Amino acid sequence: MAQTPPFAPFEWMIAWRYLRARRAEGGVSVMTWISLIGITLAVFALIATLSVRSGFRAEFVDTILGANAHVTVYQFGEVAANGQIDRTITDYEALAEQVRAVPGVTRVAPLVRQQVMANKGQSNAGVEVFGIAAADLKTIPRIAVSEQAQGDINRFDEGIAIGTGVARSLGVTVGDRIKLISPNGVKTAFGTSPRVNAYEVVYIFSAGRYDIDRTRAYLPILEAQSFFNREGVADELEVMVEEPEQVDAMALPLLQAAGARGQIWTWRDASGSFLNALDIEDRVMFVILSVLVLIAAMNIVSGLIMLVKNKGRDIGILRTMGLTQGSIMRVFFICGSFTGIIGTAMGVILGCLFALYVDQIFGFVNYLSGGTAWDASVRGIYFLPAKLQLGDVLSAVALSLGLSFIVTIFPARRAAAMNPVEALRYE
Repeated sequence: MAQTPPFAPFEWMIAWRYLRARRAEGGVSVMTWISLIGITLAVFALIATLSVRSGFRAEFVDTILGANAHVTVYQFGEVAANGQIDRTITDYEALAEQVRAVPGVTRVAPLVRQQVMANKGQSNAGVEVFGIAAADLKTIPRIAVSEQAQGDINRFDEGIAIGTGVARSLGVTVGDRIKLISPNGVKTAFGTSPRVNAYEVVYIFSAGRYDIDRTRAYLPILEAQSFFNREGVADELEVMVEEPEQVDAMALPLLQAAGARGQIWTWRDASGSFLNALDIEDRVMFVILSVLVLIAAMNIVSGLIMLVKNKGRDIGILRTMGLTQGSIMRVFFICGSFTGIIGTAMGVILGCLFALYVDQIFGFVNYLSGGTAWDASVRGIYFLPAKLQLGDVLSAVALSLGLSFIVTIFPARRAAAMNPVEALRYE
């Protein structure tokens, strides 16, 4: 007797007829719809979560690399004549040339970095001032190229550049003058008196990070050296590299170029614990959502068990007509896996649409909540990011289809093992 090939056309035809349940078998139809909707929502939730996770990490890392040094070079302190520890870099231009010669380094900028109080009228704000050359400021991506920037960065040498958060706290805009108050100011016979200077706001930037915009200001390096009593010295070197993700491999050459007193601090050292926490959260969320997919796939088992019970007489007749156990198993496997495939496809479509239109969706949710759905002061960034990646979609599809196919095997095997004599005994 000739053997029919697996998944022959008649097996698909029988499975399709079983999926189109009659009214008398409405319970099977309802379970099929429940399974379909459950898998769709589970896959949608998985893809949406993975895309938001990827987007949040990418946005967070981009704000770090686009507004901060990839590597900070500083020096161990030495005890000065007055007994205080001096950590300044005296010959910073020569040191910058040594660091700049390291392969992979794209830019080295000497910085004067201090914390002061900014004042405008009755408003005050604590800010961290970065003294930097105008040419170096223009090479910081998130500062020089800012969608919400105001003013002219080319006038940087004429005043001060501040973040949008600082501008809001002080209630100032481009053209206004603000005061910087430093406690370590002019030394007199009666002690050290605070130094107060007024500067025109010539540029307002938005780096995309709440904490940066809320606390950062830039001064021309010569003015910062004068204001903070740092004439001829710098506090640190800001280093940018070609491959920030591979910065750990450059640690040793940079340390050697920094000299005997040199020390380095990479962006991974500064944010590594937070990124590790994100990685752990990603794994936990994937496991939790995988359980949701499994729960949704288990509905397929319930639907197939009901279908096998309702189709016992049909199974007996098909067996007596010559269908093998393998054919019966494949018929019911097609019934269950077809539900998983359709649900997965619909979930992928919904998940991809969510990732592509997350800005509009988030804007609508934020409108309904009165603008309180997203607090930048807590989350650091100003919007809900989403980044659709092929690997995330494929992992969701593989998980959903794999679970759907696996759980379908058990009721399909039960149908194949049914004795045709027992199935037709009371018919």
